[in-house]
Amino acid sequence: MDVKKLSDELSVSAQIMPHDMAALKQAGFRSIICNRPDGEAADQPTARELEAAASARELEFVYLPVVSGKMSDSDAVKFGQILKNLPKPALAFCRTGTRSTSLWCLANASTQPLPALLGAAKAAGYDMSGIVRRIANGGKTPVHLADASYDAVIVGGGAAGIACASSLLARAPNLNIAIIDPADIHYYQPGWTMVGAGVFDAASTVHTMASVVPSGVTWIKAAVTAFEPTENAVILEGCRVVKYSRLVVCPGLKLDWSKVDGLTETLGRNGVTSNYRFDLAPYTWELVRSLKSGKAVFTQPPMPIKCAGAPQKAMYLSADHWYRRGHLRNIDVGFYNAGSVLFGVADYVPALMEYVKKYDAKLNFQHNLVAIDGPERKAYFTKTSPDRPAETVEVQFDMIHVTPPQCAPDFIRVSALADVSGWVDVDQGSLRHKTYDNIWSLGDVCSAPNAKTAAAARKQAPIVAENICVDLRLRAKQAVYDGYGSCPLTVERGKIVLAEFGYGGKLLPSFPAFILNGKKPTRAAWWLKQRVLPPIYWHAMLKGKEWMAAPDVR
Repeated sequence: MDVKKLSDELSVSAQIMPHDMAALKQAGFRSIICNRPDGEAADQPTARELEAAASARELEFVYLPVVSGKMSDSDAVKFGQILKNLPKPALAFCRTGTRSTSLWCLANASTQPLPALLGAAKAAGYDMSGIVRRIANGGKTPVHLADASYDAVIVGGGAAGIACASSLLARAPNLNIAIIDPADIHYYQPGWTMVGAGVFDAASTVHTMASVVPSGVTWIKAAVTAFEPTENAVILEGCRVVKYSRLVVCPGLKLDWSKVDGLTETLGRNGVTSNYRFDLAPYTWELVRSLKSGKAVFTQPPMPIKCAGAPQKAMYLSADHWYRRGHLRNIDVGFYNAGSVLFGVADYVPALMEYVKKYDAKLNFQHNLVAIDGPERKAYFTKTSPDRPAETVEVQFDMIHVTPPQCAPDFIRVSALADVSGWVDVDQGSLRHKTYDNIWSLGDVCSAPNAKTAAAARKQAPIVAENICVDLRLRAKQAVYDGYGSCPLTVERGKIVLAEFGYGGKLLPSFPAFILNGKKPTRAAWWLKQRVLPPIYWHAMLKGKEWMAAPDVR
């Protein structure tokens, strides 16, 4: 935690954690302002978690999230009013402190000399040059002036973004490419299910962002707040402007924990966990190991979600542990799915049902988790059916694995790039934007109706790279995406049903059935998941080596 002082009343910092509240109290702070919206990163604590920790230390806490793309004058006015009324000194934070510093400068712009504001921000380590431009331009960013320009700009440094940059650089090594991402850490998220089962160590799923950004690509360590596609411009936090000739949008999706009432207050305790967050996956394993009897609940929200098989994978691996330890007969396993089927591709359901029967798991379809009471160990679901009104179902639990509702990030949903559902609106074959022909999208955030998995991004990255090169006249034929996605369904420790499919549920196996039959649980698929896929991810996919992922060129 690195606190920077702006004035006697206010200091700012990057993201703080619940355990930091004791030190902040000891340092003399009396109130906390959170300017970071929930769900920006997989390892980010929620505002409610932080508020609870602040309250325990008798610190006042105010949640004033700056909506992505909308750091408006009204945001600054609200910030100024809040700061005026709070006990001081106060600490404001966001992801890096830049948002909070920008708000402070804007809130005080009419009462303090501009050089004093910029000097205080600079002394704290924040460049507010973009604020000067914004004030001089009546509060609107002049997008015709750029802080930097690139041949290709990639928004998002996750699996999709890094792989796309590497594939693009391999085809056009002289291209001036930039990746925009504020994170310091790059995660191998497909490994978190295995962390939650005690198979992988959490540390093995982490690399620094600097280590995975391709050599020759500029990393802009900042958050995107808005797009101006008619001006070929991306607006960054702090009001900086980056121009592009071609744009690739792949920031992933948002885990919307707050959509389940009471969830954020109890995550990581009271038997409430989720493999969808880096810091919680080890807690899943802790709960599984310690449970000897009682009720274990696993939930799945409405689609789309990241890796549609992950909710039931957590159930299978947990139940397998209890089965092997002789505890399963004393544990009631329940799977509560907002949807109406176990898995969206029917060919794989028979194999999965064999394990549902083996573990005596109770399947509860059309049950959507809407609220949770951690201390009372109660979950509440809305149950729907075609012929009856919706009803609320109360379920007691000893442990519960929650898959959070998911959606596109706020700055995507409010942008001109989004379709009516909030996803980046692309042609499902070319992955090119339907309106802006110099923009492409891939990964979880694009509107293509494929499974949102890392395996899908591995196939999509070379296709987008190829099609950008076609647009640059470096290639002649368009590459086409067939919707490929893969979901290694870990049904027990040592066996996996390797689901591989494309648009419309068409089966797209990578191996002949005599080598690996994807419709059946096999040890070969487990070996692939445990031993082969992680190094392929780090050393092939992210490096632009397109093993078994060469694009289909037509």
